[in-house]
Amino acid sequence: MAGTKEIRLKIKSVQSTRKITKAMEMVAASKMRKAQERMRAGRPYAQLLISIAMHAGRANAEYRHPLLTRRGSVKRVGVVVITTDKGLCGGLNTNLLRLVLNQHKEWLAKGIEVEYCTIGNKGFGFINRMGGKIVSQVVNYGDRPSLERLIGPVKMLVDGYLEGRLDEVHIFGNRFINTMRQEPTHGTIIPIPMDWATPEGRQLGEDKVGEGGWDYIYEPDAKTVLDQLLVRYIETFVYQAAADNIACEQSARMVAMKAASDNAQNIIEELQLIYNKSRQAGITKELSEIVGGAAAV
Repeated sequence: MAGTKEIRLKIKSVQSTRKITKAMEMVAASKMRKAQERMRAGRPYAQLLISIAMHAGRANAEYRHPLLTRRGSVKRVGVVVITTDKGLCGGLNTNLLRLVLNQHKEWLAKGIEVEYCTIGNKGFGFINRMGGKIVSQVVNYGDRPSLERLIGPVKMLVDGYLEGRLDEVHIFGNRFINTMRQEPTHGTIIPIPMDWATPEGRQLGEDKVGEGGWDYIYEPDAKTVLDQLLVRYIETFVYQAAADNIACEQSARMVAMKAASDNAQNIIEELQLIYNKSRQAGITKELSEIVGGAAAV
């Protein structure tokens, strides 16, 4: 059994660790509320925008935007991977990157080349270690993501699709369900899906779009309106995915730090019990030596 001094040092070390994890839990809880508010504030706009984009894309038969056109065969895809910049958030990044790795292997098995745009340090490091081709990245995007910082690197994949270099653009990110549940998701952002049965439609939209007709009056013309609308759709989709990921990060970190604090408290209680037993054993031994010495005299 370890000496009482070593046990005391171990208890102090665990207590210091618990103070850190408790402080991180409180910080994450504060940031989580703000992140959830920003995420929920953006969802109604994103839902309405995707609804209008799908309606307009189906309603106008005279002009077919390139972002709506599906290629006959897929030989090269672009992928946006949204992860966190920091760790200590449980299995949030691990679950998402496992999904990315499985899909990457599936694409390679089909002979499809993959280009990556990574948002977040964790994804950037993982794709590098995986040997993936990274064409653009965003790191340290903070708790309040800026649209200008996010859309710049993603625009490289959009331009690649318009130029014909890429046949599809996919996105991976975590979707916020509630504080205790976050789900890794995979969807296609280009070509823009016009079917609400797709994961993208279910993610941002609530009302099903049927096959009925919608009649719009375009000003100045359908081409100009669709050009602006569909680009704004992509920007909104990426920004909302980043906002969801930040809400997921803070929620997962709060839960992970609470679990770490609880485990540290359990370890402290166990060490305290061991310390008390060791101390009692030492006192008993000293008393026995005193009694034995007195009896000898």
